Amino acid sequence: MSVAPVTISEQKQVGQQLFPFVLSPEKKAESAAMTSSSAACEWVRNQKSAIDAQLLEHGAILFRGFPLDDAQAFDDFVTSFGYEQMPYVGGAAPRKQVTKQVFTANEAPPDQPIPFHHEMAQVPSFPSVLFFYCEVAPPSGGQTPLVLSHHVYTAMAHKHPRFVQELEEKKVRYTRVLPDQDDPSSPIGRGWRSTFQTQDRAEAERKLTEQGTTFEWTADGGLKTVTALLPAIREDPRTGKKMWFNSIIAAYKGWRDCRNCPERAVTFGDGSPMPPDVMDDLDLTLDQLAADVTWQHGDVFMVDNRQVLHARRPFTPPRRILAALAK
Repeated sequence: MSVAPVTISEQKQVGQQLFPFVLSPEKKAESAAMTSSSAACEWVRNQKSAIDAQLLEHGAILFRGFPLDDAQAFDDFVTSFGYEQMPYVGGAAPRKQVTKQVFTANEAPPDQPIPFHHEMAQVPSFPSVLFFYCEVAPPSGGQTPLVLSHHVYTAMAHKHPRFVQELEEKKVRYTRVLPDQDDPSSPIGRGWRSTFQTQDRAEAERKLTEQGTTFEWTADGGLKTVTALLPAIREDPRTGKKMWFNSIIAAYKGWRDCRNCPERAVTFGDGSPMPPDVMDDLDLTLDQLAADVTWQHGDVFMVDNRQVLHARRPFTPPRRILAALAK
């Protein structure tokens, strides 16, 4: 069987390359067909080194046209890479476990966009590689737009150098109030029990302390958390490039519900607020640089979480995107 790069209309021209990189099985009559998920998994195991190199070079890979028809096939495909699984501990998004290492993507209401972020950038331990799988493609909208983080850094450093300097010097803190139980009406409605995968307050407190996060319990059984100082700009040691590695715009634009106020959800490390005009321009810059690919059933996105931010567009249901995290 043979797999080759293909082009799609939604790719962005980035220098001499197209982003994201797209791979698809060839369908020539003389080529052995990839007709089963087990064949796709075997191809991954044989091509692992080459795929890793392509991911580092491009930041994201779309696998399109592979015979991956359900959640278990996706789980097997992810397992074929041999990465260590990473549980979703500390993230804000409401999700449901589907298979051993696969869960639903953010289940926030479909009319609510999810702003750009690096996955779990608001906690000290974050995944290196993300996988997204399209089980049910929506009738309209629902893209998972991607943007190269170092391009965001370059653009913001050019347009708002003082702001970027402040970010690098002061770092940032994130503040969030978690409900006692999951709140599916909120894009950040994951309760403290799900967030820390425990029913025990003492266990949740232990995990928060390990993260360097301060906390207090609220009268209704919820949990207010304030992170330690976290960098908003990180240099990727593999490439030497500076990355816009944070969840600033996600918190500032998206962390709104009956418990949380976005404008106070993220601040500079000294407690001073983010400037609204810069936040608006950051939001616009991310959209301008992003590649929006329309989901097709069976698509898999493999995303280098250290190089690429992702988001979610509003959509018309039904839509079912699954995810897996790897260290």
